Amino acid sequence: MSSLLTSLIRAGTQFQQALEKRSTRTDTPADTRQATADAAVETDPASAGDDRFTPTGAGAPDPFRQKVQRLALADYKQTLGKDVAFVRDTLRHKLAEYNVHPATALSVTRQAGGELAVEGKLPDSTRRQIETDLNHNQGFREAITRLSASEPTLHFVDTAVKLSQAYGVGNTLLETLVSEDQQFNGLQDLVHRYQTLRRNVESTTGSASDTASRYAFSLNVRA
Repeated sequence: MSSLLTSLIRAGTQFQQALEKRSTRTDTPADTRQATADAAVETDPASAGDDRFTPTGAGAPDPFRQKVQRLALADYKQTLGKDVAFVRDTLRHKLAEYNVHPATALSVTRQAGGELAVEGKLPDSTRRQIETDLNHNQGFREAITRLSASEPTLHFVDTAVKLSQAYGVGNTLLETLVSEDQQFNGLQDLVHRYQTLRRNVESTTGSASDTASRYAFSLNVRA
């Protein structure tokens, strides 16, 4: 009897061990797959929560583009246009005053010292008279001085902005010219910074530009 009981206990123990082994073989692969999947989510560098990867077309706004978009180009051109209109009208009046054909082309050049020189196809005596009158016209000289500085600056800014909008490229010089604070982005603010940068470049390279010192305004009534 004792021997039979012992045999039953041994058989029951072996059966229980067999069930435990079977359960282990069945569950382990699922557990392993889950653990592997969890590890993959944690270690996958291209997972959706990884900040190093930004979908195409998404992301923070471009600071350069934002600054450029705030530039009041229309206001700059309007301000410049007032001086252009004044200079043009003054030259037309001078042609009429000295009985010169209104279609005569004139060129007024601002010399390095600030004096104005007039060139054109007209009698030399008339040319000298017009030149003298313009040099004594304080308002005209001031307008030419402003144009000599503003026109090159506005031309650069306008061209750089158009290229940026057309091709989506930045411009280091334009970004340097434009202030983060919009109240310091008036035309004269840009002119001052543009001239400062140009002088710095000239002093570094040893070259000199006389764009502003020898500015020329051309008038051709037929155009």
